[in-house]
Amino acid sequence: MNALNILKVLKSYGIITFGVFLYCFSWCAFIIPKGISGGGVTGVASLIYYATDFPISYTYFIVNVVVIILGTIILGKGFGAKTIYGILCASVMLKILPEIEWVTTLSDIDDNFLNALIGGTISAFGIAAIFQQGGSTGGTDIIALIVAKYREISPGKVFMYCDLIIIGSIYILPDRTLADVIYGYVQMVSFSYMVDVLLVGEKQSVQILIFTKKYEEMANMISKDLNRGVTALNSIGWYSQKESKVLVVIARKQQLPEISSAIMELDNQAFISVCSAMSVYGNGFEPVKYSKKNKKIIGNGKN
Repeated sequence: MNALNILKVLKSYGIITFGVFLYCFSWCAFIIPKGISGGGVTGVASLIYYATDFPISYTYFIVNVVVIILGTIILGKGFGAKTIYGILCASVMLKILPEIEWVTTLSDIDDNFLNALIGGTISAFGIAAIFQQGGSTGGTDIIALIVAKYREISPGKVFMYCDLIIIGSIYILPDRTLADVIYGYVQMVSFSYMVDVLLVGEKQSVQILIFTKKYEEMANMISKDLNRGVTALNSIGWYSQKESKVLVVIARKQQLPEISSAIMELDNQAFISVCSAMSVYGNGFEPVKYSKKNKKIIGNGKN
């Protein structure tokens, strides 16, 4: 392994370490001290801690020993190594951070709704950083990546489905109310939403419908200057009874401002309709995922 590859590996593990820190910090500073439940193995460990005072770090490690085996088999040795590192790192941080006074007393916010929102958001940044390096902190993270390998479904949705049951379980603990369950769901929703934004937000696509009298010039401009494909559909203005063309453009969401600006510059009377495209497959977008056994397309999630 040359020096460049070593630097890449060190950088990858450095980012994973930082991501694990953000994840554990969010729990130790905003979630656990407020008695809020959450999802994943950390959520399970926190429930056991609330009920028995058994250390969260120990439960987290024990449960992940089981799921790491499954993740290594399905997702490969490289992923397994990074996940083992992530789990060990998280286990240590979940042990050390609660013993640091400024961490556990950082949040002086009395409103548990805000604590759940902040905790979920910060933990999502940590998990996104880890995922982008091919790592994981175990638990439902592994389940999310396994599902994503075979199906076109966003990681946030996988987290949400798994965590609904985990968070709802806090209601069976003594002296817990429905409000505690709601705070847990606030944490879950903010976490899931931010994971989707950070991991798949840049892949989101839009469908643009352009109504303009200058459709020929507009189509040429979009095709040649913006290097985007354009489809012209026959149309009739029902009020005027005049035939025209409606231009259809599929583009990435981040390209929308550039395209909209160019359209209005050519024809400031143009009418534009924009809607989100849940799935776009093909050249320039996402490849179609299918099962080799039955050759059926199995992608049905977000871009």
